[in-house]
Amino acid sequence: MDFATLSVHAGRRVDSTTGSILPPIHQTATYVLEAVGTTRGYDYSRSSNPTRAALEENLAALEGGNHAICFSSGMAAVDAITRLLRHGEHIVSVDDVYGGVSRLFNRVLSRSGITVRYVDGTSASAVSAAITAQTRLIWIETPTNPLLQLVDIAEVARLARNRGILVAVDSTFATPYLLRPLELGADIVVHSTTKYLSGHNQVIGGACITNGQAVCDELRFIQKSVGAVPGPFDCWLTLLGIKTLPLRMEQHQRNARLVAEYLEEHPKVARVLYPGLPSHPQHALARLQQRGFGGMISFELAGGYDAAVELMNSVRLCSLAESLGAVETMITHPASMTHADVPRHERELRGVTNGLVRLSVGIEAATDILADLEQALARVSASPEERRA
Repeated sequence: MDFATLSVHAGRRVDSTTGSILPPIHQTATYVLEAVGTTRGYDYSRSSNPTRAALEENLAALEGGNHAICFSSGMAAVDAITRLLRHGEHIVSVDDVYGGVSRLFNRVLSRSGITVRYVDGTSASAVSAAITAQTRLIWIETPTNPLLQLVDIAEVARLARNRGILVAVDSTFATPYLLRPLELGADIVVHSTTKYLSGHNQVIGGACITNGQAVCDELRFIQKSVGAVPGPFDCWLTLLGIKTLPLRMEQHQRNARLVAEYLEEHPKVARVLYPGLPSHPQHALARLQQRGFGGMISFELAGGYDAAVELMNSVRLCSLAESLGAVETMITHPASMTHADVPRHERELRGVTNGLVRLSVGIEAATDILADLEQALARVSASPEERRA
């Protein structure tokens, strides 16, 4: 079945009572049992809920997986995966990761005796060299946040396969419409469903998708035991958003390509990071591994921090906001917002400078997005020297 059809129909069941074309919101905490030890499949909504089950079925279908497990946020999903590890075990992680993941790895996992080694994820040899006898998980973001680096999932999965190491891929930026990591050998796919999947800035959520029964069973046990589950209404809203995911992703990436090309030619922009541009160092891998290039762009202002602040304080249509992946265009300063908890020297070693701007290109008319960037850039001094003059 085509992806667009799955987006609309996977997990959908016509309500047997009313014929409602949309699934009911089962806004209930508990369920009446038919008899002691006999249920209709549900007993308590922390364990399972019909609306959540419909979303999980939908997400599994979109990723080409057998199982999906939903959580109350993307970070709750990441946390659940780390709970598969034990004291003394080790994670190899790409170094360009979302700031919340760095915070979890560096300041929470360390209390449990789990160590993390950060490596250049664009180099399979660097990943291989970081693996130790204690390594149990390789953590991948692709494209990464915020530098939009790509990881060769198939190559990393090949390295891990014979060593009993799990490979987890945060594919939030790409979505299953553009990238299906399980088909490339990954063991777990992670999404912040807050972003492109729900798509309308209306809900917080996360999910893990896997083909492995043992991994699924363990994640479900963690889901039930910890209780970081999404509410039924949140699940229903996410299902509603997913129905238009293919249409939105096409518009996101059409707009992003035009914006990236515009920024690449602008004299006040020092560099543009977008996998769809031939100038991107991994453009060939993006063409090979993904169905498209997505709606995320990062770019660096020639004038550094002051220029970035001037730009972001001057936009009118674009929203200065932490999130991404929604219908609205959103602009972010990673160094002071999404990655503020990452020590400055670490950020700068990774290339997350104070002049870096991240743009989540929305589905508005491209002409309006470009006009807003143009008027904002016109207010920006090209360099510190020009500003002093």
